[in-house]
Formats: sequence, structure tokens, C-alpha cells
Amino acid sequence: MALDLETRDQLIDTVRRFVTERLRPLEAQVSETDTMPADVIEEMKALGLFGLSIPEEYGGMDLNMEEECLVAVELGRTSPAFRSAFGTNVGIGAQGLVMFGTPEQKQKYLPGIASGDIITSFALTEPEAGSDSANVQVRAVLDGDHYVLNGSKRYITNANKAHLFTVMCRTDASKPGAGGVTALLVERDLPGLSVGKPEKKMGQQGAHICDVNFDNVRVPVANRLGREGEGFKVAMQVLDRGRLHISAVCIGVAERLIADSVAYASERKQFGQAIAQFQLLQGMIADCKTEALAAKALTFETARKRDAGQNVTLEAAASKYFASEMVGRVADKAVQIYGGAGYIADYGIERFYRDVRIFRIYEGTSQIQQVIISRETLKRGG
Repeated sequence: MALDLETRDQLIDTVRRFVTERLRPLEAQVSETDTMPADVIEEMKALGLFGLSIPEEYGGMDLNMEEECLVAVELGRTSPAFRSAFGTNVGIGAQGLVMFGTPEQKQKYLPGIASGDIITSFALTEPEAGSDSANVQVRAVLDGDHYVLNGSKRYITNANKAHLFTVMCRTDASKPGAGGVTALLVERDLPGLSVGKPEKKMGQQGAHICDVNFDNVRVPVANRLGREGEGFKVAMQVLDRGRLHISAVCIGVAERLIADSVAYASERKQFGQAIAQFQLLQGMIADCKTEALAAKALTFETARKRDAGQNVTLEAAASKYFASEMVGRVADKAVQIYGGAGYIADYGIERFYRDVRIFRIYEGTSQIQQVIISRETLKRGG
């Protein structure tokens, strides 16, 4: 159920103020230290950011897709690492449970996820599986009322902080591809589960990714999400929603970069006038603004379609493809508009240039989005 307009506007205003007053001043510090201040995490919990998409009965805000996208745009106006702190609770780490969980599973985990006391993580990617998400090799063998889990996951966001993993694993070795994949809810403290050290990354310092290893981890059958062999379906439905969320974040980052570029171009002088007066520079600003508006229109139209119950697999993929590629082009032009200053760390533009690069890779690479878009278009007869 959608929020009434007044409540929605209050929420957006609160998030916007939090981003402007609390998060933006900390961007350089978080990047340099690669850590998220504990007091900021507590403030995020108090604001309800960990439970944006969790049903109200479990303590969440139960935002619909359009509302979630509006919030994500606001959160995009600061370093994407901040959003990543709670992003898995809102999206890929918890939505499988929201969509496919039993009443018992929901009651056990969702209140803690909504409050931020339980951090969730989505464990799909492996050395040989990621874009090829049906090629999962982590094995889960049924032994009485438990599955015995073995193998490793790679590049798992928030793994070092997670209390609960949604793990995609192969429960039927005789079925190649998607049919043999099952989703399990795996608690962090189970014997045999270990998490590697955070990887050094190109951007988004303060947001961590790690390997997750399973060595004869015994997971109760009661922690299976959906039926055996439905893991691929769980993953795909979770990613539909996640792709729209990422699209909205990309729009927010682009709007931030355009605003910063316009402010800089209006102040910086060359040849006796502000560089904003030069038409070649105006052309770059026009390109950035037009693409950001197009991404916003596509993303929000798709969000409203999803809220109306329509299948948006094609449109969500198109939104994520266009928005993630768009923000890369905007970040590149922002560096160009800033000139030498854009290459210097003090101005923060080069940091955003690095931060946005991952958007074209996670939750489905641009090439995977192209495959989905073409497949769905052919299915619909064009």
C-alpha cells in the first residue's frame, strides 16, 4: 500500500536532510579510512533505512517500488558506500525472504532485518557463477532434516557484517543449470562458515565485499526458501526489484554530479569569463541533464508498472542498463568539466568516477541486461 503524499514528502525530506547534513561531510573520511562510522549506522537504523521494503507487520516501512526509488535517488546524492551499508537489507539480502519466506521464517528474521539488528547478504556469485547464475557449484546435500553445505562464494557485499545469508546452492547434482539450484537462509554463526577479509576495490571504500566459505555447514531444512529447485526463480525476482533500486541510485549520483559541475563551471574562470559560458562545455552539461532525465523517466515509469502488478523483467533490465551506463558517462564528463581539479582527490569528483563504475557490473552486468532485454523483446514480438 502506498504512503499518503504528506507522509511520503516528509520521508523524502528527512532523508534529503540526513544526506546533506550528515553524510556528505563524511564522504572523504569514509573513503580514506574504508570504514563506516558506527554512529552513522545507528542513525540509519533510527531513520528506518534498514527496513524500507520490509512489511509493516514486521516493523518495516513497506515502501512500494516507486517510493523506494524516490528514497534511493536521495541516497544517490552522496557516496554510494553509505547506501550499501543498508542496501542489502532493503534489496537482494532480504527480498527473497519477503517474497518466498514461510510465516515462521518471516517472523524469525524480518523484525531484526527491519531494525538493522540483523544484516543480510545475498550469496550468489562464485568463481564460475555470477553472470551465469544458473551455474552455481556450491553444493547442499540433504542429510536427515539438514542440508550439508560445501563450497565458496565470491565478492559478497556486506559479508563481513552479515548475520544472515541467502545462499544459492546446488541441491540436485543430476540437474544441470537452473533446475538444480535452491535458496537457503544460512545464519552466520553456524559451524563451518567463514568469511574472508574485505577485498581492496576500485571504489566505494567503506562498503565491503568478501569471500564466504562453507565447510560442511549444516543448515536446517526449515531454512529453505521456497521449494527445492526454485532458487533460480527466487534470485531472478529479487534481482528485478534490485535493478530498479540501483537505477534510482544512479540517477541520484548523476543529479549530484550535474549540480556540482554546474556550480564549479559557474565559478571557474578562463579567458576572462566563467567556463559555463563556453558552448562546448554547455554541450556536455546538456548531454548529462538529458540522459539523467531520460533514465529517471524510464525508471519511475517501470516502478509504477511493477507496483501495478505488471511483469517488468524487460523494463527493469532496460532501466538498470541505461541508468548505470548513463551515470558512467555523466561522471566522465564531470571530470572533464572540472579539468585538472577533476583528477585531484580533494574535489571528490574522481572518487565518484571510480564509485559509479561498479553499477555496470553488479546485479547483472550491462551485457546480461542486453541479453535479458533482447530475449524479452523477442518473446513479446518486438
